[in-house]
Amino acid sequence: MKKSNRGVLIMVILAAIVAMVAPTLAQDKPADNMEIVLEKIRADKKLFVAENMQLTDAEAKAFWPVYEQYQDELFLLRARTAKLIKDYGDAHEKMTSDTAKKLLDELMVIEGLGPKLRQAYLPKFRKALPEVKVVRYYQIENKIYAVLLYELARNIPLAKTAN
Repeated sequence: MKKSNRGVLIMVILAAIVAMVAPTLAQDKPADNMEIVLEKIRADKKLFVAENMQLTDAEAKAFWPVYEQYQDELFLLRARTAKLIKDYGDAHEKMTSDTAKKLLDELMVIEGLGPKLRQAYLPKFRKALPEVKVVRYYQIENKIYAVLLYELARNIPLAKTAN
């Protein structure tokens, strides 16, 4: 990966982390400030994708509207993940069986929705791009998501278990 791309990837990943926790921070900041932050995050990610996709003009015309729709739905899924992590963090020291069950059930639903979303958009991306570029785009998303998960996991406390 080129040095400039590495810097952009780091920026995108940091921005994605902020996007994950933004719904929980929104209560503490004015809405317009959060909207500015979220728009910056989306723009940085889009720039990173654009730099790595090398789209022709015709491909770009077909790809970007599908990308925007996908990002809107992906954001909703990641916001749901951020809420789950916040709920877990709030409950982890006094975890009850009922709370643990609810959290785990929500996790299973969220984890099931990710592949369904990617699968639902695959025909749309295939219509917009050649197969080689579709797989490149999915790999870009996978890389960003893998680093995001790693960063989130580092900060999630372990629940205390009952003896």
